[in-house]
Amino acid sequence: MKYLNVKIKEIKKEAPAFLLLLPAVFVCMPVILLITGSVMGGWELKQYLSPIYTEGTEYISWKLIPDYPTFENYGKLLFLTPQFFVLFWNSVKMTGCILAGQLIAGVPAAWAFAVYKVKGSRALFGLYVVLMLLPFQVTMLSSYLVLNRLGLLNTHEAVILPAVFSTFPVFLTYGGFRCIPMQLCEAARIDGAGEITIFLKIGMPLGKSGLLSAMVLGFLEYWNLMEQPMAFLEDKSLWPLSLYLPEITWAQAGYAFCASIITLIPAVFVFVWGQDYLEQGIIYSGLKE
Repeated sequence: MKYLNVKIKEIKKEAPAFLLLLPAVFVCMPVILLITGSVMGGWELKQYLSPIYTEGTEYISWKLIPDYPTFENYGKLLFLTPQFFVLFWNSVKMTGCILAGQLIAGVPAAWAFAVYKVKGSRALFGLYVVLMLLPFQVTMLSSYLVLNRLGLLNTHEAVILPAVFSTFPVFLTYGGFRCIPMQLCEAARIDGAGEITIFLKIGMPLGKSGLLSAMVLGFLEYWNLMEQPMAFLEDKSLWPLSLYLPEITWAQAGYAFCASIITLIPAVFVFVWGQDYLEQGIIYSGLKE
């Protein structure tokens, strides 16, 4: 009886972990299918996916381990598809420029909102929060008209400039700066430090968690941009990598799987590296004034 009670207690302890493991398996399953499909040959993929394209009544079948694994799709994509690399570097350029621009424009704005209390600053920050809630579909027409008037349509600047002045990184970075004791800034001013020195020596090091969380979330968002490039870029050679996959037909399913894996690698790396900062950024965004 005592042994049975011990077993029941162990099961109760392991039950929550098991219940959490089930959703994790479902979340990881699409990635596993991508990896499996990327090493399948064309004939095997056609055999498994044919019910989708033949309008048949059968269900598709799939194997977690291919019968004849091959890296032929990776070789063709990486060495015989130059347009893939053009779009890849387009994504690198746009994402890098957007994040650098947000560092230059958004971080000082967040510092000003957090440290300098002037008349109307709270109302202006409230306006920032409201603008953050507006989806791209609401602002697409006005953005298109402005970019067209400036002559920036069909250029990378049409995607980069609106994102540089996004309100979301200001909101997240503001939360990190608000957690800095203002007594440190006052003490630095008494010691003769200037405002720029205080920002660089106190604000940036102590508020880096909010800043890095904004950068991580920004990378994950802008690496996968789809709507803005489709709306503002007409020339397909300017498109980012996220628009490469819809251009692949069913006959090139192997390329699609490989391209998805390669596109996923940078996002996974950044997420794993910045996971702790993401958690802290979520905490900062929930703090009350």
